[in-house]
Amino acid sequence: MIAPDLRPSLADIISSIIRQPVAQVEIRNNELPTDDVDDKQERLDVNCVTDDGRQVNLEMQASRMEELPGGNHENLKNKSVYYLSDLYSTQSVKGKDYNKLARTYQVTFCTYSVFPNREKFINEFTMRNEDGEQLSDAVSVVFVELSKLGKILQKPIEEMSSIEKWAIFLQYADKPKQRELVKKIAESKGEIKMALNTLIHVSQDERERAINRSRRMWQTDFESNMNTSREAGGIEKAIEVARNALRENLSVETVAKITGLSPAEIKALRQ
Repeated sequence: MIAPDLRPSLADIISSIIRQPVAQVEIRNNELPTDDVDDKQERLDVNCVTDDGRQVNLEMQASRMEELPGGNHENLKNKSVYYLSDLYSTQSVKGKDYNKLARTYQVTFCTYSVFPNREKFINEFTMRNEDGEQLSDAVSVVFVELSKLGKILQKPIEEMSSIEKWAIFLQYADKPKQRELVKKIAESKGEIKMALNTLIHVSQDERERAINRSRRMWQTDFESNMNTSREAGGIEKAIEVARNALRENLSVETVAKITGLSPAEIKALRQ
């Protein structure tokens, strides 16, 4: 589980994103640290509930999802909507009014640009009509584009907002060139300092569950990428994705089923 010392950090980053006070969080499940299983896919995936009952899922999309040529990141956007809908709809309604369901957020941190025509690095979407009238704020999709921090890096630390500091930490904590900046930001904000100094520990049983969930999520993304590749008409891409899958130790049968390549072709790639 996430170390208790990191809970204030998690509460602070959530508070910064949803712009509401968050005193405590309850962790429902969490993925592995970055050096486990599939660090190039998700470095952060935490599903939690705040002290006032809000549901928040935080995900790091570290690698680009496969998209159709000329597309507008529909795969990534629809993935976020899918996980948001699943989290919201799996709440129990027994003995409740629908207006008592917990407000739910899907927060996706992206290391690449999703909305190139928007200058803001954080964008929240709720349910509105064409005139901007809100139907409901029960669900929100939030994208935090960590690729848009250029101007923020030039700001004095004392002028940075909380979410700007967290964005710089998440994007540059492991980058030697920004080590001094990250250190100064950590010194300016105790919750970030905790995150910088505290390791995440996972027990063996929890580790196995997290590994299984991580692989299921990876395979779902993989299948989406593979289907998009087929639709785009690229056998070369199918081979490339199959090689990536083999590196993740998926079985020949699974890779063949997903990609449409023959078992013999998969075995040849593995060799």
